Amino acid sequence: MLNSRAPFVTYDSTFLEHVSGGAASAAAWTSIRVASVLFLTALTAAAAQVSVPLPFTPVPFTLQTMVVLVGAAALGPRLGAASQALYLVLGVAGLPMFAASPELPQGAARLLGPTGGYLLAYPFAAFLTGWLAMRGIDRRYFTSTLAMLAGLAVLFAGGVTWLAYAAPGAPGLRAALTIGFYPFIGADLIKVCAASALLPAAWKWIRH
Repeated sequence: MLNSRAPFVTYDSTFLEHVSGGAASAAAWTSIRVASVLFLTALTAAAAQVSVPLPFTPVPFTLQTMVVLVGAAALGPRLGAASQALYLVLGVAGLPMFAASPELPQGAARLLGPTGGYLLAYPFAAFLTGWLAMRGIDRRYFTSTLAMLAGLAVLFAGGVTWLAYAAPGAPGLRAALTIGFYPFIGADLIKVCAASALLPAAWKWIRH
């Protein structure tokens, strides 16, 4: 039973586990986890299709960031990271998982393009956000925001570093920040602040 008066650091569970209930059989619980991973993978791919190309950068504006972070907070570190790893595997296999690009086709080549660093950072950002959420950080708005910001930092670190030093025609750190960080950080911070209210509200609902 969830004790709403206990310090958040004593929690060691995810929102998915409480919604599913502790009485589910092992087979049922396994099915729930597999379905949750598949759903988050599909949701990440769907969010990639809602992309807005920007004329001054090869990195499009998409909704994937929030799906990765909120999904990981709900599922926990292992399932959150697994969903993003599966997303990448299916994308590399050639399925239309990635955002539309006029330059690069779907498939493994996308991971070598300008957005490769962001994509490869998805499982790591999901794991960190999910791990923090599993500690109970997603029960309160402020700490939920911190968990999302930690995951967002991992995404930007991977994406900007790749743009600066590994992507084709890597322009260096200053230019990478100009095309891969500054145009997106403001909108992503707003989205994080909005999304961070979802899980604390959900926890409050299941306590009643």
